[in-house]
Amino acid sequence: MTDLSPDDARHAVLRAQGFTGPGTADPDVPAMLRRLGAVQLDTISVLARSHELIAYSRLGALGRPAVEQAYWAEPAQAFEYWCHAACVLPVEHWPYYAFRRREFRERRFRWHEVPPVVDEVREMVRQRGSITTADLGGAKKGGPWWDWSDTKIAIEWLLDIGEVVCTRREGWRRVYRLAEGAIPDHLLGRDVDDAECVRYLTGVAGRALGVATRADLVDFLRLRGPHAALLDEALAGGGAGLVPVRVSGWAKPAWADPAALAGPAPAEHRTTLLSPFDSLIWERARAERIFGFSHRLEAYVPKAKRVHGYFAMPVLAGGELVGRVDPAREGSVLVARQLSFEADRPGDVATMATALRQAASWVGCDSVKVERVEPAVLATPLAEALT
Repeated sequence: MTDLSPDDARHAVLRAQGFTGPGTADPDVPAMLRRLGAVQLDTISVLARSHELIAYSRLGALGRPAVEQAYWAEPAQAFEYWCHAACVLPVEHWPYYAFRRREFRERRFRWHEVPPVVDEVREMVRQRGSITTADLGGAKKGGPWWDWSDTKIAIEWLLDIGEVVCTRREGWRRVYRLAEGAIPDHLLGRDVDDAECVRYLTGVAGRALGVATRADLVDFLRLRGPHAALLDEALAGGGAGLVPVRVSGWAKPAWADPAALAGPAPAEHRTTLLSPFDSLIWERARAERIFGFSHRLEAYVPKAKRVHGYFAMPVLAGGELVGRVDPAREGSVLVARQLSFEADRPGDVATMATALRQAASWVGCDSVKVERVEPAVLATPLAEALT
């Protein structure tokens, strides 16, 4: 078994996630997606939506339309389904989510009872070729957030069980198509049992995370019950392609992708803002274990109780998380409502200024305004660095 220092593990994670060295970054969005295995989607849009931010943080200032086009290309290179949450997934992973599609079909329930209009909605998709929620009707008028219409429930059920698929979004609306017309035949026709599905996806998660505990892998895939037990079998049998490692200071055993362990510590790291939904940091206990960085998304916390802000974005620089920024836009100005440094280190000021200027340029802002800095002693040096 290989022994790793905390720095060894951190470098391996950053290498696996595509944050190190100018020559190691993936050249395009589909390649990045294959590296990461899953890119989480979310409705919140501050500077940009999360799936755009994840591409930006690794690949730099690609045009946002180009990022969208790469995710939702024709013929399909990706599809949307349930992994860690609602995620964009490489289309070649379609056969291996059969275990989840079967689970949904057997339960016949997720957030709602399956309504009797399923056959009618399926036929509507078949006749039209593609359909959106605007065509079907979404939530009932005047109802709560999850008070969906029967047709909305039906189309989401068909998505869950794999009879329809989303390989494209228009604006923020899913475009639903029959799976048989969107997923390549050689993938659609593959029959993969649950054990093989979980074994394969355990390898995907392990390669994406670089170094991970069992809990990290389970969280990546959101496995439970018998499927979590299948992950244990995959790890014990070595079929997932991961190797056991011991990381000094980690309370639990871990597994690593051998490719992430190869080579010396990286000489260069990206400096960038990170989406809170980035797989580098989406699990709080893991982010604290790897970076010593305690982070919480406060978008759903009452304003008076927020510590760092509505959509505080961690800042990665030099392979460490050096602070966080709660961003907003006012016309052509990127506004940092609150900016917090992890430590009073003058060297972090320049990297924070770089991250802010680059993000502003990417979203079409021509200046940066900072409203509050913690610790306050760094406010003046930061203002000087920004100008």
